[in-house]
Order: sequence, then structure tokens, then C-alpha cells
Amino acid sequence: MEKFVISLGGSVAFDDGPNVKFLKQFCLALRNEIKKGRKFIIIVGGGSVCRQYQQASEKIAKVSNEGLDWIGIYATRLNARLVVSVLEGLQVKAKFNEQLNTKGFGGYSVLVGAGGVPGHSSDFTTVKMAVDFKIKRVINLGKPDYVYTANPDKDPTAKPLKQVTWVDYFKIIPQKWVPGMNVPFDILASHLAHKNNIEVIVALGKDIVNFQKILNNQKFKGTLLSNAK
Repeated sequence: MEKFVISLGGSVAFDDGPNVKFLKQFCLALRNEIKKGRKFIIIVGGGSVCRQYQQASEKIAKVSNEGLDWIGIYATRLNARLVVSVLEGLQVKAKFNEQLNTKGFGGYSVLVGAGGVPGHSSDFTTVKMAVDFKIKRVINLGKPDYVYTANPDKDPTAKPLKQVTWVDYFKIIPQKWVPGMNVPFDILASHLAHKNNIEVIVALGKDIVNFQKILNNQKFKGTLLSNAK
């Protein structure tokens, strides 16, 4: 039985509202993979709805980081609930408040979770689930197709990287977690993965064919983050 942990980026699945085309393709791919006996843990991100509500709150009042994080957490849970609904007919279970205490699939083929507690993003929850289930690789399906040497939106000389050690990755991204931070994989989740020797694949979420190649250990487009040099 093969088990996979996926961080489903809100920037792909819920950018400017639910991405219906992508969600159809993603769920169809999951259904086909589940027929092969594979099991999945999917942790869903917040996307634009998260940032819109966080930005709106800051325009109205001085909001603490914890307050902003709670907005993000409930945005991820709303998005995750949609993923659960479109996977109806499968053995799928929503895991929210109790997800960090979950150790097994309990007969389900898919566990869907979201943000857990303030202080980090849904990426951290994803890695925590990988640790608990003793799964050594996380697939991060987001907006960037690779990790770059710098932010490609700001630096035209930024180059894609196919493989990066965690130590080198820490030099690329900000070292402090800020609610709404937009990086390939957040800093706290990265430290947890580094500590537990977990690999993370950063890949373009909307490329379903590439996602299937990752599942089948074929050559893929993306960046492998790991302890290996």
C-alpha cells in the first residue's frame, strides 16, 4: 500500500475563488490512483480568500498575528470542506480539530485536513502529518514550478533549482513566519522536515500530468528539498 502526503496550495486550487477546472482534474486523478490501492493525506491551503480577509481586517483595525492566523485557518478549512465534498463517493474523511492526533487512516482512502493552530501555515500541518504517519516525502502542489535562487517575480535573473538541501533553502527564504507569507514552503514546516529527514517536492500544482509522474517515481518538473547533498 502506497501512502502520500500532499500540501495542496490555495494559490492553485482557490486563486480568485475555487478553480473548478483544476479541482475536477485533481479529483479525477485521485479517483484513478485510489483504484490502485493508494491512500492520500491532503492538507489544503487558504489561497486568495485567506489573504483578502486578512488584508480587510488590517484595514479596519490593528489585528494581532494570532488573529490573522485564525482567519487563515478557517479559510483553509472552508477550502478543505469543498475538497471533501467533491470527493464524495470515495472513502474520504475530513480531519480538522483532531488532525494532529491522527495516526492512521482508519479504513479511509483519503484524509483531508487544513490549518491547525496559529503560528504557522498549513505546510506545517502537512509535515506534521507526514511525521505521524512515518511518510518520508511530501508533495507540495502550489504556484511556483520550482524553488528559485530568488523571487522570480522580483528578480528576472532568478534561476530554477532542481535539488536543494534544507540548509541552502533556509538561506533563500525569510527566517520568520508572518501570517499570509507567500513562499514555496514555509520556514517552520521546512525546519520540521529538516529535523525529521523528510523530503519535500515543490511542483506546479496545475500540472496534473507532472503530479502523476511524481506519484509514479518518474522524472518530473520541480524541486526536491532534502537533507541529501
